[in-house]
Amino acid sequence: QVQLVESGGGLVQPGGSLRLSCAASGRIFSIYAMAWYRQAPGKQRELVASVLSDGSTNYRDSVKGRFTISRDNTKNTVYLQMNSLKPEDTAVYYCNSMAPYIQPWGQGTQVTVSS
Repeated sequence: QVQLVESGGGLVQPGGSLRLSCAASGRIFSIYAMAWYRQAPGKQRELVASVLSDGSTNYRDSVKGRFTISRDNTKNTVYLQMNSLKPEDTAVYYCNSMAPYIQPWGQGTQVTVSS
């Protein structure tokens, strides 16, 4: 069973940067296509970025050029480097596999972009 623990969130001013980390337990982490998701208050959870086991990546249009997803299979960790943050990036960020999802979800990490 894989367990997920997200960290690295916080309060940052518009234009600032944060680096999120997701530590996964379990020896089969490397076979998963992993992703970062976010959920803003009153909104549905949405896919932000994904990284396949071979390292190839995809991003939602609103974060392209600002966010970078990466993974280190030797450390069972997925990262999300977020630059040029905007107030609309404010949300709880979660990591998980691409569907079907790992259960349970982690607790997420809060990112707040505000001046």
